[in-house]
Amino acid sequence: MNRFTIIDTPLGKMTLQANEKGMTGAWFETQTTQPEALGERDDQFEVLTAAKLQLDEYFQGIRDQFELPLAVTGTVFQNKVWHALTTIPFGETWSYQQLADAINNPKAVRAVGLANGKNPISVIVPCHRVIGKNGKLTGYAGGIERKQALLKLENGE
Repeated sequence: MNRFTIIDTPLGKMTLQANEKGMTGAWFETQTTQPEALGERDDQFEVLTAAKLQLDEYFQGIRDQFELPLAVTGTVFQNKVWHALTTIPFGETWSYQQLADAINNPKAVRAVGLANGKNPISVIVPCHRVIGKNGKLTGYAGGIERKQALLKLENGE
């Protein structure tokens, strides 16, 4: 059974969702990828309280890696992409091509972009670290302004 909580962050409210296996979602309030059914509200659920603490530390600039169990559901391809996202080092960015190369599927740049856009666990699975080949910030389900703010935070700005 999914459980959720809502937290305040410097970039707005986030809904966090988890089940007994781990995190299943983390969305900013304006994201369109949030499911209609979140489950039962449980502000004391262990995985969610750990996620809140780690996100607080991240936004304070004292955490650069998340140590949370993940229980995302997606296609085999999406899961490969989402796992690869977790390997992008803090403070760095990759292009969609680099992400496609990381999953050993260099011709799948467009499909990688689509999978990246469906990442259900914002910030913790750092899809914000993926940018266009030309170095430009491209779409982010949480909004380009948030993507820019997350990258600035990670670069100590």
